[in-house]
Amino acid sequence: MPYPLHVLALLVTLATLPLLFLAQLPEVNHLNGMLIVALVLLMLPQRLLRSMGIVGMLMVWALLAAQQFIEPIVKLSAGIINARTEITHVLHEKGRLTVKIVEHDHQRLFPPVYASVTPEKFEETWCAGQRWEMALRLRPVHGRLNEGGFDAQRFALANVTPLQGRLLSARVLDSRCSWRQRLMTYAQRQYQHLPWQGVMDALLFGDRQGMSAETKDLLRDTGIAHLMAISGMHIGLAAWLGWLVARLVQFLLPAWRIRYPLPLLFSLSVAAVYCWLSGSNPPVLRAITALTLWALVRFQGINCSSWQIWLICVGAILFIDPMAVLSDSFWLSIVAVAILLIWFQWFPLPARWRYRKRWMLFQLTHLQLGMLLLLAPVQIFIFHGLSLTSLPANLLAIPIVSFITVPALLFALLMPVGWLASPLWWVADRSLALTFHLLSLLPQGWLWLGKEALIVSLIVWLLLIAFRLGWWQRAPTALFAACCLPALWHMTRVEPEWRLDMLDIGHGLAMVISRNGHALIYDTGNRWPGGSAARQTLLPWLRWHGLTVDEIIISHQHLDHSGGLADMQQAWPRAVVRSALTLAGHQPCVAGMRWQWQQLELEALWPLTLGAQGHNNDSCVVRIDDGRYRILLTGDLEAAAEKALLRRDRLALRADIIQVPHHGSKTSSSAVLLRNVKGSLALASVARYNAWRLPSDEVIRRYGKNGYRWRDTSRSGQLSVGFYRDGWQVKGLREQIMSRWYHQWFGVQSESR
Repeated sequence: MPYPLHVLALLVTLATLPLLFLAQLPEVNHLNGMLIVALVLLMLPQRLLRSMGIVGMLMVWALLAAQQFIEPIVKLSAGIINARTEITHVLHEKGRLTVKIVEHDHQRLFPPVYASVTPEKFEETWCAGQRWEMALRLRPVHGRLNEGGFDAQRFALANVTPLQGRLLSARVLDSRCSWRQRLMTYAQRQYQHLPWQGVMDALLFGDRQGMSAETKDLLRDTGIAHLMAISGMHIGLAAWLGWLVARLVQFLLPAWRIRYPLPLLFSLSVAAVYCWLSGSNPPVLRAITALTLWALVRFQGINCSSWQIWLICVGAILFIDPMAVLSDSFWLSIVAVAILLIWFQWFPLPARWRYRKRWMLFQLTHLQLGMLLLLAPVQIFIFHGLSLTSLPANLLAIPIVSFITVPALLFALLMPVGWLASPLWWVADRSLALTFHLLSLLPQGWLWLGKEALIVSLIVWLLLIAFRLGWWQRAPTALFAACCLPALWHMTRVEPEWRLDMLDIGHGLAMVISRNGHALIYDTGNRWPGGSAARQTLLPWLRWHGLTVDEIIISHQHLDHSGGLADMQQAWPRAVVRSALTLAGHQPCVAGMRWQWQQLELEALWPLTLGAQGHNNDSCVVRIDDGRYRILLTGDLEAAAEKALLRRDRLALRADIIQVPHHGSKTSSSAVLLRNVKGSLALASVARYNAWRLPSDEVIRRYGKNGYRWRDTSRSGQLSVGFYRDGWQVKGLREQIMSRWYHQWFGVQSESR
């Protein structure tokens, strides 16, 4: 073979990485050109050029996979479709189904397309494995995009579920549930009376719906959420149990019948069964793929180092599923394994402590310390925080869950009759009760961190590498300079004097004015049962930027503007709240009031008096002025109040930037208002899919005729305006700041439902 397996794996990885950074996927004609160039390079004698040719071919493979993945989206979201589907997951908690679309217009789809649908008008007994002919109205997944927030659109693509929508009608083709669903129902009947049955569902079948919010918060705070989500560790544990059982069986065999492939094959089989039980979600499939490759290498007797095995697994996963490169869980898994290799090779325990069983607690502490130190940058980047109690929590929980809970669950499932399984279900439940009791004794340890902490954690990486390689002795000055580089870069880059950020929260409004590490909030977004825009978007954004909230202005009482106030006050109890509402603890925001905040002049222009109604025309209109530039914040003001405001003082409305009133509704943004504001930029907070079909095309044209540049959150995601000494600049996160192909609009390019 001209190239070893690990070299080919490296080339696959290099060829797939561009999927992370490309702003647009190349057209098919461009891909054909790339393929021709790659084939020409492959025929040249120079090894470097041939390698470039292989990378080019593999890159075309990855890009074609991405093109093939998004190509059906346009066709399936063009209107109501009739399709043959198979139910893969039933999300009772959310009232949704995940369906696999296998046939459309009498043509089979390969690969099949997955969609999350809501069966609003049906009371069928849904279960995984059933096949239905469905009438569906689908739309492409469109995630809200903010710095420091959850990237729902990338998550949906990485988990091959690019469509969502409504189920309009259905006709059953096969009502039988899948074998996995039947086994799941059978097992749940046996242990559903036990207190920790929700966690048992998660460990045995990968179903986390039964876990309470308090349990999930405790898992996050203690840093052991990975234990309750079936992943590579659980697949490895199942494989180890299979190997152990096979070895015990071999004790009963004559010596000449004992061969090493039997335990290996049996462990792989047990892991595959556990993968099937867990629902074959992408992280588990990646784990079983890596385990199978490792087994094949062992069977073939190929001599590979640990790093070569790691690289072969990474390359094979990306070759089979190039879209895995978008998955945070993929990166978390492969970086965690790489960190284990680095930690045990570069920072091993002394030999006298490394192997003896009496030092097992010390060995586990050493392992968890390495994971805590070296995995910190990845955890901060993905989860925006760290658990300070993860070290003791993992030391307590991993042995119990790994050696008691999971084996008891798996062996209970194998029992032929219920009375034999009952003691094992009880043992699993009591072990979980003990685990969570011990975890509850630990102090609350979750620490939210921002982007500055990410830089610090990378410096920790640098210091550990420098210590291992001896740079601190040979080149201390260079090491000190390298550690200071992030600070120098931060000091020398041109930062705006102050910022205005309109966050992408769907239908609603949440704006942040920030300066010198402090923030003023104008509206806090919507609220719904169990959550709010403040908790979901605004607070993570503020933490990521390291801002302290001084003031909160609530424009009016409607839920899509004031819904997150309680969560904001809980996080920042000392923040001053201003509004035109007659609520306890609110300072007034009425016409004529002026105040200063961080050297910015703020003036309330409307309403004239405090009012308990808090309707659209009672919105608190605020003008922000730094002496050079002005911003006009209007809430949901409508045309009648706009005209009254103009009659009162039209010169006070002059501004460079206007927050579009009422999300671009026809009832607002009158032409006379736009002419008197005389601005150049209009910012609108809009959801792509909304019941009111906002913003109105007529309103957008009206802004254009009056010389405004229109920007809205549905297309741009978070909108950020930086104010400098010599001007201001607006950027959209979807277009300029983080322009990626997987962040773009899929499907129709206009408003759709």
